[in-house]
Amino acid sequence: MAGQQFQYDDSGNTFFYFLTSFVGLIVIPATYYLWPRDQNAEQLRLKSLRRVHGRCLWYRLRLMKSQQSVVPTLKKAALLLGWALFIFLAYKVSTLDREYQEYNPWEVLNLDQSASVAEIKKQFRVLSLKFHPDKGGDEAMFMRITKAYKALTDEDARQIWENYGNPDGPGATRFGIALPGWIVDQKNSMLVLLVYGLAFMVILPVVVGTWWYRSIRYSGDQILINTTQLFMHFMYKTPNMNMKRLGMVLTAAFEFDPRSNKEAIIRPTDNVEVPQLIRELGSIINVKKKEPPFCYPYSLKARVLLLAQLARMDVSEDLEEDQRFVVRKCPALLQEMINVGCQLTMMANSRGGFHAPRLVSIENCMKLSQMSVQGLQEAKSPLLQLPHFEEEHLRYCISKKYKVRTLQDLVSLKDSDRRNMLRFLGEEKYDEVMGVLSSLPHITMETKLQVLDDEDSSNITAGSIVTVTVTLTRKKMCEVFEKEQVAPALPEDAQADAGKNKVKGWQNKSKVTKKAAKAKKKKLTKKKPLPQQQAKGDKPKQANGNVAGNDVAVKEEDEEASDKGSESDEGEGNKDTPSEREEESDKQSDAEMDQMGGDDEQEWKALQQSIQRRERALLETKSKVTHPVYSLYFPEEKQEWWWLYITDRRDQTLVSMPYHVCTLRDTEEVSVAPAETQTNKSTSCPHQRDLSPLCLGCVLHLPLFLLQQP
Repeated sequence: MAGQQFQYDDSGNTFFYFLTSFVGLIVIPATYYLWPRDQNAEQLRLKSLRRVHGRCLWYRLRLMKSQQSVVPTLKKAALLLGWALFIFLAYKVSTLDREYQEYNPWEVLNLDQSASVAEIKKQFRVLSLKFHPDKGGDEAMFMRITKAYKALTDEDARQIWENYGNPDGPGATRFGIALPGWIVDQKNSMLVLLVYGLAFMVILPVVVGTWWYRSIRYSGDQILINTTQLFMHFMYKTPNMNMKRLGMVLTAAFEFDPRSNKEAIIRPTDNVEVPQLIRELGSIINVKKKEPPFCYPYSLKARVLLLAQLARMDVSEDLEEDQRFVVRKCPALLQEMINVGCQLTMMANSRGGFHAPRLVSIENCMKLSQMSVQGLQEAKSPLLQLPHFEEEHLRYCISKKYKVRTLQDLVSLKDSDRRNMLRFLGEEKYDEVMGVLSSLPHITMETKLQVLDDEDSSNITAGSIVTVTVTLTRKKMCEVFEKEQVAPALPEDAQADAGKNKVKGWQNKSKVTKKAAKAKKKKLTKKKPLPQQQAKGDKPKQANGNVAGNDVAVKEEDEEASDKGSESDEGEGNKDTPSEREEESDKQSDAEMDQMGGDDEQEWKALQQSIQRRERALLETKSKVTHPVYSLYFPEEKQEWWWLYITDRRDQTLVSMPYHVCTLRDTEEVSVAPAETQTNKSTSCPHQRDLSPLCLGCVLHLPLFLLQQP
């Protein structure tokens, strides 16, 4: 009767199958994820960035790291060793003899399946004489020959063989365990138990516990939970946070505490070097502040190093390494602080009971992030971001002749004036400055306000949920140069009008603007001579047959339409019968209804397309590698990221939460979180943009090289 048998692999053949599969499951995914990327491609990328970013700190550190790093070589060696082991095991498995083969008596007797009974008997006699034990043959082989002979000549044995595959009938089902037999050998029992106990009772709990302990200490953005709680406490405590206070809160983060982060280091030489830096910084840093954690040594050291970075001071080699660590952490910590400020703002709007962080606090976080990347203080000129620019060179730029204070002013200069102003640089340095300036981004922004699920999506009323769709387009500054240079000159008449409308120094700009608008309106509302029928006192009629009132044209584009309307009115005046006029008006009204129906259908299709586009954007994973930021003093490559939000400048509050745009390469469409309009408040835009009731005057905050310095 058939049974079951479990046995270990004494020969070790099955264990090789298991080992080959196990090694393959490790080596193949590890090769895909850990194999070093093409170093030549990285070198080519760095070579293409050398002309612009060659003087940047992160670029020089990246070149040194690529030359000194042995990690890619070690990874390749380990993966090649794994593949060698996998190939050896696969070859070993392919050469193993098959233990379990289908029983075939024809093969045992060395006969073809077409052999007759006489040939079978003859072959059996020959093999019996050769392998019979009495003749000195192999007893096992003789038993196999006898068994095969019976399976081919005995009818009962042949039937059993055909039914069960073996002349002996159904045998026990054998299960092989893919482990060698020495594992269960009594001699090795203590060693096996020791290995099992070490693996499953020591190593596995330690690994899982370490991972769990680390994961509960960090947020999804790899920021310590204690740091997030610290930021929330101080932003709740100080809603209106100035730049000095913000720097103190930032450097109090637990990422800089050696007890919470092993990367942070407190050196014995800090007791000498840090006080020396404090004396050099002077009144910028407040060392008398006894409020914890600002008075702790790690916080004081981090604050000193950050202020030294903003002042572009030279520090020792040991402190320079610590300074790079502090500066490298600042952008992520400030982004976490912005997120905390947004959470507190939402809580204050929904629950109330406390003051939300002021807009100036959140914007100071953004400015400090830009300042730490560029290594500039708040009051310094943005021109110092450019290479070869020093403090003593600024007097050439801010002179009465040029009045260049920002990068935009430098871009707007004529090439001859720019060369004359920057003559202190020399030809080679001037070309390098212009290369950097032309690589800076120029952002254009198009906004579209809609009330979704409404018949008239462009009509915004009180209580409407407004969706603001912003299309950002990034271009290089050199493209703006080219467009300004090839722009056609104005005609003489236009130049004369521009000269007339030029604002005098003693005049108020708003008054001049109003006068120009009134003059333009008068020019546009000049009446044309009416046809003969209208001169008699008949009022002109519109295309729908209704009598026109005293409406006047406002746009210049409407003049041609008014001419055509007067001609059609003249034709209608020649019609004598009222029935013809009614018939014509009915046709025109039907045409207008058809046109309105077509417009509604187009709006519906556009809405469906926008919804599908947003769904695809949610499912699509975009790379956050956009364009490298030009930063002379930042220790690692920084990508161009942007903050997009809507504000109410009068109340100093956020209308929408800041959206972090991290995927803008050429064009990006962003939907800002819906905002509820409050027309009972004064929410007109202070920047005189026709986008009320939402203020979009300062909706886009650019990196430091595009942000106007305070």
